Amino acid sequence: MESRDRDRALPESIEEKYWHAIIHNDSSYDGIFYYGVQTTGIFCRPSCKSRAPKVENVLIFHHVEEALARKFRPCKRCKPTGERVPDQEWIYGITEYIDQHYVQPLTLDALATASHGSPYHLHRVFKRITGRTPVQYIQEKRITEARKLLEYTRLTVTEIGRHVGISNPAYFITVFRKHTGLTPAHYRERHDSS
Repeated sequence: MESRDRDRALPESIEEKYWHAIIHNDSSYDGIFYYGVQTTGIFCRPSCKSRAPKVENVLIFHHVEEALARKFRPCKRCKPTGERVPDQEWIYGITEYIDQHYVQPLTLDALATASHGSPYHLHRVFKRITGRTPVQYIQEKRITEARKLLEYTRLTVTEIGRHVGISNPAYFITVFRKHTGLTPAHYRERHDSS
């Protein structure tokens, strides 16, 4: 991984020494700069042990206040503000991430990586805060979006499944029926007749 990252051209906004500190978790740069990952909305210390982000998604901040002003949330793992992130705020960031990425394959491991936590802790805290598991939340989001597509488009059921992140048509129909009590085709018929 290191050689691939070294060969990649760095954006002008990121100095080589900062990128090197990020990919090597160099604690000597802690307090000198922080980095935000645009795809997750989280910012970290250079020493953070979370998975190295893609360089094109990184923003460099010289002060915590800069990251906070840009609406980045502090990493729950490395605590760049020195404070523990409240569980409610952490879970809010995860639900925002799901709402923006529900079409992609979202596993508990992927969510834990994106939110800088462990899968077990994420699952437990998510359920305590929202009353649902992350998988239930993802499915509800996908079905809500599928309902809109069934009501306002003429896409096929298979196309709608793909548009909401469920590429297997039989599984999509099963999940949709579980949440609505109807198949997608019956849901569309009922909506068309009203």
